[in-house]
Amino acid sequence: MDLTNFLQTQLQSPSSLPLYKQLSLALTKAIETGQLRNGQRLPPERRLAEDLRLSRTTIVNAYRLLEQNGSVSSRIGSGTYIGEDAVAAPLPPMPWNQLLLPHLSSPLSSILRSLLAIPAAADSISLAAGMPDPALYPLDMLQQLQQPIPSSDLGYLPIEGYAPLRRELASWLKNRQLHLDAEDIMILSGSQQGLYLLCKCFISPGDSIVVESPTYLGAIQVFQAAGARLLTLPGPLNSQSLPFLEDYLVRYRPKLFYLGSSFQNPSGRSPDASMCQKFLDLAAKYHLVIVEDDAYGHLHYETPAPQPLKSRDHYGGVLYLGSASKIFFPGLRTGWLAAPREVLNRLAEEKQYADLHSNNLAQLCLAEYMRSGQADAHLRHIRVHYQRRRDALEQALKRHCSADLAFELPLGGFYLWCRLKGEGSAQALLYEAARQGVSFVPGEAFYADRAGSDYFRLCFATHDEAAMEIAAQRLGQALRNLRKHPRRHTIPAFRSGQPIL
Repeated sequence: MDLTNFLQTQLQSPSSLPLYKQLSLALTKAIETGQLRNGQRLPPERRLAEDLRLSRTTIVNAYRLLEQNGSVSSRIGSGTYIGEDAVAAPLPPMPWNQLLLPHLSSPLSSILRSLLAIPAAADSISLAAGMPDPALYPLDMLQQLQQPIPSSDLGYLPIEGYAPLRRELASWLKNRQLHLDAEDIMILSGSQQGLYLLCKCFISPGDSIVVESPTYLGAIQVFQAAGARLLTLPGPLNSQSLPFLEDYLVRYRPKLFYLGSSFQNPSGRSPDASMCQKFLDLAAKYHLVIVEDDAYGHLHYETPAPQPLKSRDHYGGVLYLGSASKIFFPGLRTGWLAAPREVLNRLAEEKQYADLHSNNLAQLCLAEYMRSGQADAHLRHIRVHYQRRRDALEQALKRHCSADLAFELPLGGFYLWCRLKGEGSAQALLYEAARQGVSFVPGEAFYADRAGSDYFRLCFATHDEAAMEIAAQRLGQALRNLRKHPRRHTIPAFRSGQPIL
């Protein structure tokens, strides 16, 4: 018998039950009498409603009642089936690759991610990650949290940051010759967030940004992700590169100039003081916005760091970034930006979409640490250790690698910027070095135009002097192996990784 005729016959019998219950009973009888078999698909709701001249709601309610009774099972996107076996087949997996927007990858990403995929010795020494030594973290800072904390400080804070911390920073930054009010400073979730927010507020896809060669790889990544066109100077900012900069300003009208300030990452250089005024005058002429990243300005060794550009800013175009990551510890995720208030107001509008405001406890902790004077004592302590490590690495490299490497001794910061004298590339050396038990970052990662294949960066901050000697010995062996076999090695595909900043 046709299912529709069977159901119509059943529904013609007098009954006081609602129509959907009558239909549910009729379908149950069709199952019991074999009209419907286990696993058979019921007619679609709309079609059965048309055939029986009932509302679709009646059909839906009848099917739902059958499902509650366990007589049928529904499968999303497929229909309603007799019995429970019909849903045994697994649902198709979520099509994440179709839903996610494509990642704007860059060549330097593959370089960095490949570092941890290279076969390395069990006792490997990493001179790659630009991070302070955990043994030197100021853990006493965390003891500030043992003091009574006002409950009002544990609620939502202003987007611009915790007011006492902004006041302490304004006072503390006087040691960098900066004279700021608390209202000139925004607290960030790390200075990297500052670069991201600046791109959101200043950069549209296709806009130009000027950078040095080499420059901070995290800035390159953020700028490229924003769709910016990167204009690279031929080398660091100095009197020789100023004519190139003016040509860029005339031809491309760049939105920003990103400048690594004192002891720049990766080169360890600082801007030439003799040309800073000429540079600022040129920037003022073209209303160029300068983003000055001063992450390492407090880490000077023989002599104090050069005066920041922001302290000489006579036209109001320098935006000043700072960070707690290198001078205290990265886990604070706290940075700051000094800028004109109309800029901070616009950045605050964008920041609220990201995190409302930066972490309360980190801000409270840092504010109290600065107020107590312990921050300055900590800086004096770590400068001694990092200078010793820098000197230890310098002497060890001269003993074990002088025939193959050239480098300049930085006056501050975390890094030695090295150049291969002979044949071979830094990536090929990295493969050999990892096999010997030492790693670093190839220079190409710090160039927007993929130059610098014969350069690489060594971080001397993370390990003690004894480790510097061992690392240099291993690097020397890798250099000798590279001389024997100068062919370019293939670096394995990335599996997992961590930030290499």
